[in-house]
Amino acid sequence: MNHKKLDVWKEAMDLVKMIYEFTNKLPKEELYGITAQIKRAVVSIPSNIAEGSSRKSDKELIYFLNIARGSLAEIETQIIIISNLYEIEDSKINEKIAAVGKLSNGLINYLRNKTGENRVKEVDVEYNSENSIHQSPVTNHYFSH
Repeated sequence: MNHKKLDVWKEAMDLVKMIYEFTNKLPKEELYGITAQIKRAVVSIPSNIAEGSSRKSDKELIYFLNIARGSLAEIETQIIIISNLYEIEDSKINEKIAAVGKLSNGLINYLRNKTGENRVKEVDVEYNSENSIHQSPVTNHYFSH
């Protein structure tokens, strides 16, 4: 499977660009702190999708897609931290995170259906409503914002 043809990889690549542009707004003292951490996490998403798609089995691809989902949850958390610390938000990043989460869950479900494994639950999420409870599209955990 060619990773460059996967919508989830394309969307993840867009997210990389968005995060790199977003981190330019952060204070310079965060350069080696959360800025470096969120950049590492976002780069790992399309990288793991690419690595998994080059493997021999669907089971291996699912494994790497799950690693990518973990990194996506990391970014989701780091965006909340940045928002709380610096009052800097970008709703388009949250929308892109949701899109990558849905696409990765969809691909995992497709692959699991082929192999007869259990499905990943898909969730609709509303982001950036003040003082509301949200459900992560990546982890299905609830959080308040």
